[in-house]
Amino acid sequence: MDKTKIKKIVLAYSGGLDTSIIIPWLKENYNDPEIIAVSGNVGQGGELDGLEEKALKTGASKLYIEDLTKEFLDDYVFPGMMAGAKYEDYLLGTAYARPPIAKRIAEIALAEGADAICHGCTGKGNDQVRFELAIKAFAPDMPIIAPWREWEIKSRSEEIDYAEAHNVPLKINRETNYSKDKNIWHLSHEGLDLEDPANEPQYNKEGFLEMGVSPEQAPDKPTYVSIHFEKGVPTAVDGKEMDSVALVSLLNKLGGENGVGLLDIVENRLVGMKSRGLYETPAGAILYHAHETLETITLDRETAHYKALVAQKLAEQTYNAQWFSPLTKAILAFVKTTQETVTGDVKLKLYKGNIINAGVTSPYSLYDPEIATFDEDEVYNQNDATGFINLYGLPTKVYAKMKAKNGLN
Repeated sequence: MDKTKIKKIVLAYSGGLDTSIIIPWLKENYNDPEIIAVSGNVGQGGELDGLEEKALKTGASKLYIEDLTKEFLDDYVFPGMMAGAKYEDYLLGTAYARPPIAKRIAEIALAEGADAICHGCTGKGNDQVRFELAIKAFAPDMPIIAPWREWEIKSRSEEIDYAEAHNVPLKINRETNYSKDKNIWHLSHEGLDLEDPANEPQYNKEGFLEMGVSPEQAPDKPTYVSIHFEKGVPTAVDGKEMDSVALVSLLNKLGGENGVGLLDIVENRLVGMKSRGLYETPAGAILYHAHETLETITLDRETAHYKALVAQKLAEQTYNAQWFSPLTKAILAFVKTTQETVTGDVKLKLYKGNIINAGVTSPYSLYDPEIATFDEDEVYNQNDATGFINLYGLPTKVYAKMKAKNGLN
C-alpha cells in the first residue's frame, strides 16, 4: 500500500481506546489523510454520547452514526437464535454485531470514494477477521488498514500513554481498563484479573456488571414471564406485542434484575489461542431457552436432532467470520423451513440466575398426552413393542451369534 496515495480513509469508530488514538495516528503516519468516522449503533446506549464531538476534536472530518439496532436483531441475532447457534455456550453477541457494522462501513466507504477502510481490531482477536471478511464481501477491492498490525504500540497501557500524549479524552483509566464490547444483545468483559482463569469474576463489585445483578443480589421472589413466538420469531411478552428492539430491551431488564444470563468461559478463538471472557446476555439467555423449549413440542425427532448439528455449524460460521458465505445462506434457509410450526407460548420463571420452565403451549404441538401417559390408554398397543424390538435388535443378535461361533470377545 502506497501511503502517499491514501487521501481519504473511512474508520470503523467506536470511540473506545483503540479507535480514539487511531485518528491522530493515521494523520501522523498516512500523510494527513481525511478521516471519516463511522459508528454502528447496535444498542450500546450511552457509549455513543458525545461521540461526534470527540471524533471531530481528534481529527475526523465527520462522523456517521448509523442506527443498525433493529437490523442487527432481525437479520442476524434472531436467525441465529432460531437456529440455536451457540459457540461453546457463547451466544455470539459480538460475532453477530460485526457483519452489519462492517457491511454499512463498506457501503459508506464506496459512497464516499474512500481510498481505504481502517479498523481498530487487534492482531490477536477474532474481530479483525470478521470485519475484513465482511468488508471483502461488499467492497472486495478496498484496501484495509489495521494499525495494530503496523504500529509500535504493544499494549493497552501504551495506548493510554499515546492518548495522554495526544490529548485524546478517554472514559477509562488504567485500573478499570477491562476490554469491553457492548450492544443490545450482550456485554463482554476481558482482560485484567479475568486473564487468569483461577480468578473468580467480581460479580458483586459495584459497577462490574452493567446489564444486571449477580444471582446473590437478585430478589428472593421469582419473576414469571411469558413469550410468544410466531414461526420461531419472538413477537410478544406477557401478551403485549412489540418489535425486536423493545422486546429484547424488556427481557434484558427482567433478566438482568434476576441475575440471568451470566457466562464465564475460556473459549477457543479463531486465531488459535484460548481466551477467557465473561458475558452478560440476559435477554439472549431467556430467548434461547424459551425457543428451545417451544421446539421440544413442535419439532419432530429427526428434524430436531439434525437441526442441532446444523446449529453447531452455524455457530462456527458466525464466530469464524463466515456470515456472508454461501454455506451460511444455505443453513439459514434450512433453519427457516424448520420454523414453520414453531409458534406458541412459553412461560418461564426467572429466579436468582436460573431460568425455569413454567409451561409451554402450541397449536402445532406434537406432544400427545393420550399416547405419552403412564395411565391406561386406548391408542398405544404396548404389545407392538415386541415386534419392533425384535426387528430393531436383529443386527445386534446376528453380530452376537457370529462372535460366539468364532470365539471372539
